[in-house]
Amino acid sequence: MSSLSAADPVHSMYVDHHAWLHGWLLRKLGNNSHQAADLAQDTFVRVIAGQQTESIREPRAYLTTLAQRVLYNFWRRRELEHAWLDALATMPEELAPSPEDYALVREAIESIDLVLEGMSAKVRQVFLLRRLDGLKYTEIAVEMKVSVATVERYMKQALVHLMQLGD
Repeated sequence: MSSLSAADPVHSMYVDHHAWLHGWLLRKLGNNSHQAADLAQDTFVRVIAGQQTESIREPRAYLTTLAQRVLYNFWRRRELEHAWLDALATMPEELAPSPEDYALVREAIESIDLVLEGMSAKVRQVFLLRRLDGLKYTEIAVEMKVSVATVERYMKQALVHLMQLGD
C-alpha cells in the first residue's frame, strides 16, 4: 500500500473492500453491474461523510450496513418512480407533462424523499397524512389506530426533523 492509503483510512477501506462491496451489491441487484457500481460509490460517499472512519474495526460490517441503507433508498426511489410512471400511463396524452415538467416533478419528488428519509415510518405517515391529505389529528389517529397524543408526538418529531434540516 502507498503512504496515502496508510494516512487515509477511507482510501485504505476503498482499496481493500470496494471489489467485495461491488460483488455484494451485484448479487442483491440481480447482476446489474452498472447499478451495483453506482451504489458502491454512493456507499463510499457515505463513508467519506461519516465520522471517525479510522476507528472502524469491522469495515465489511460497516460497509454492509451503509450499503443496505443505500439499497433501501434506491428501491424506495425506484418504487416512487414506478408509481409516477403508472400514474402517467393512465393520463390522457394531452394532459401528460412534457419531458421538462417530468424532470422537474421527478427532482421535486426525490428532494421530498430525501427530506423524509430521516423520519421513522410512522412519523413520516403522520406528516404526509396531515400535510398532503389534510387530515385532522383525530382522523389520523383513527386511521393509524393510535391516540391523538401519539399523533401529536409524531408530528412534533417530524417538525423537529425538518427544522434540524434547515439549520
